[in-house]
Amino acid sequence: MKSLLTCFTLAIFSHVAMATETRTATLDDNGMTCAVCPLTVKAALKKQPGVSEVNIDLKSHIAEVKFDPTKIQPAQLATAVTDAGFPATVKK
Repeated sequence: MKSLLTCFTLAIFSHVAMATETRTATLDDNGMTCAVCPLTVKAALKKQPGVSEVNIDLKSHIAEVKFDPTKIQPAQLATAVTDAGFPATVKK
């Protein structure tokens, strides 16, 4: 009985860990032209539900976003950036 309970507990914890797995989306944003632009884009992305990390490379016009796919999708991230004034698309 004890081993059955242990197996059940491990199954529950592994299911919870899988449910909160983060993914990474890469956004193209050619609208970023100055040193302040990435700050605005980053702020817009960090406000979105499920976003845990944002890294922006101004030189390549790329934003990499770690997010919880149960709370938001890449297209919604691109829309948030576009709404902030920086037209963005999801990089395939």
